Amino acid sequence: MSILNKFIKDKFKNPYIIVASSNSNMLYAKNILEKNSIYNELIPTPKGFGEICTTAIKFDKVHQDKIIKLLNQNNVDYKGIYSLKNRYKYDLSSIYGMNISDNMRSILQKISNNIDLNKEDILYVLESKDKIVFDALIKTADVIRKECVGDRIEIRAAIEFSNYCIKNCNYCGLRRHKNQFRYRMKEDEILKEVDKLYKLGIKTVILQSGEDPYYTTEKIISIIRKIKQKYKMGITLSIGERTEEEYKIFKNSGVNNYLLKIETSSEDLFEYIHYDSKFKTRVKHTEWIKNAGLRLGSGGMIGLPKQTLDQIADVILFQKDYGVHMIGFGPFIPTKGTPFESEKTSDLDLNLKVIALTRIVCQNVFIPATTAISTLNREGQTKSLLAGANTIMLISTPEKLREKYGIYSEKNMVDLDFTIESIKYSNRKLPKYLNYDYIQELGYDIDKNLK
Repeated sequence: MSILNKFIKDKFKNPYIIVASSNSNMLYAKNILEKNSIYNELIPTPKGFGEICTTAIKFDKVHQDKIIKLLNQNNVDYKGIYSLKNRYKYDLSSIYGMNISDNMRSILQKISNNIDLNKEDILYVLESKDKIVFDALIKTADVIRKECVGDRIEIRAAIEFSNYCIKNCNYCGLRRHKNQFRYRMKEDEILKEVDKLYKLGIKTVILQSGEDPYYTTEKIISIIRKIKQKYKMGITLSIGERTEEEYKIFKNSGVNNYLLKIETSSEDLFEYIHYDSKFKTRVKHTEWIKNAGLRLGSGGMIGLPKQTLDQIADVILFQKDYGVHMIGFGPFIPTKGTPFESEKTSDLDLNLKVIALTRIVCQNVFIPATTAISTLNREGQTKSLLAGANTIMLISTPEKLREKYGIYSEKNMVDLDFTIESIKYSNRKLPKYLNYDYIQELGYDIDKNLK
């Protein structure tokens, strides 16, 4: 039995969802249900019921009448209550014409009818050496990507403001015991980089660091409030494990998303790669982030030492079962000066399979074409976009510091040039919100077909 099953229990015999009119109404509704002892879970709103990266409340139909009464009594503004049996259907007719196996045809039929894939389905695809299965998978994920999130790529930008870390993870170049140059950016330095992103038209900034207690709650909130007041940008925090109360404070201060990867849903593997972290603690933090009303970012590494395909199948399912909104899977890349520096580098095709399966299983979510996969293979970002990914993260750390944030060796510093190239060759489009006049003033030549 997967360790996942120890934490996830199917408590919904006849699952329904509430789609609220806003995030605040969603949190209000959830609080009402919990006060009335009605079991519920937060999930990304499924395709056909709402927009990408919004949150719905899942419950069992047995509570429907009581819930409607409670919502109306408390003046909760909600769009509707829907059965998850009435799911969106996908047209995969163009893929059925391929010379696929009976097993793959059966899997495609489930996908077409929006029936959840089980672990055996996922393992069949992961284990297959058949190129036709691979090609069919990639094309299927691309169909679902187009239906769910369209052709425009979401571009976000990361400011890696500190490479100090109190953790000692065996794979990470920021680990505490690695002897290297350390840096911390001051608040005004961070805001200077945010200003550059604002001028480009970027809508979401990712504030990322090692797990560095120097940046207290007060320091983080000061940065958040200044960004919100002056630029009104979306904010993603990626600063490691904090307290349950801090997640709530961050949410109330204006943070939209919080990225804390599970990395693997195998307890044994998690604690093998994390020298001083516990799997159950990470799961608890995952729950705290969701319950604070933050959109949850998670994902993991593919090709870790001792990792099995069975474990990879589990960690894909973890993303769905925990209602993750932003799912980043990237390859394991050995990092010099770490205990794993001599381990084998991950395989590109396996990573593309995982991206495609994640799109198929989770559907209406953000999936990045990670910096790591573009480091593994220069065409990795383009191939990820063709396999179901829809988001790119620019590296926006000051140039003098970029190479010092070495979570893995020989990191590809994904910039706007590289992003435009990847989008062009994947036949996607840039987001409408970019400030194209300013970008062209900077010397970028952007094909009108990309806009």
